[in-house]
Amino acid sequence: MRTLLFKCVLFSGLFGILILFLPSLFLPQKIVLFGGKLFGYWSSLCLKIFFSTKIVVKGRENIITNNNFFIACSHQSMFETFFLQTIFNCPIFILKKELLNIPIFGLFLRKINSISINRNKVTRENLDFIDKIKNVMKKTQRPLIIFPQGTRVTPDEKVPFKKGVGRIYKELNVQCQPIAINSGKVWPKSGELKPNQTITVSILKPIDTGMNEKDFISLLEKEIYREQDSIF
Repeated sequence: MRTLLFKCVLFSGLFGILILFLPSLFLPQKIVLFGGKLFGYWSSLCLKIFFSTKIVVKGRENIITNNNFFIACSHQSMFETFFLQTIFNCPIFILKKELLNIPIFGLFLRKINSISINRNKVTRENLDFIDKIKNVMKKTQRPLIIFPQGTRVTPDEKVPFKKGVGRIYKELNVQCQPIAINSGKVWPKSGELKPNQTITVSILKPIDTGMNEKDFISLLEKEIYREQDSIF
């Protein structure tokens, strides 16, 4: 019952933010991006109210100070897609093309330069998506965020990272900001949310450029999963 009430309040609030910010679709992009930060603050507030969740951010001193980098974060719940917008400069998301067709929400995704990809087939647009990422990062001066596991997983799952993260690292030729998070112990991908727990967002030391794709993926996977074990 508590989980159902939480989701009703959470998504009602998120929808309210969308409606409130509708006029911003005709205003400078930075106003819409502030609405994304409100998503993060609202979701964390709802967790604190309904489940007495404590949120701890470790490693702020490791945050890359320029905006020319990409974030690679472990993915266990919806929490990180909202909350990381409060820490970093409104990251650029790569998402399913179908999301752009959602009424109202899709308009906001287009406004903030979200990068869409068709997962079901190879298209010319998909083949050019690295160039699209480079152009959007250069235009907006915002970091990219990716979830190298490819989907939400349970806290005890250690799936191999997708090869695409290696290609992004090689082609962008910028630093990577690894992040380990244990949000699944509170907000699992299915089932009831758990009260009186701590979500730890651990910002790890950057990985510099210059590695080959295979070694980079191996190092990234090792660092994130090692930290995840320590915060679980």
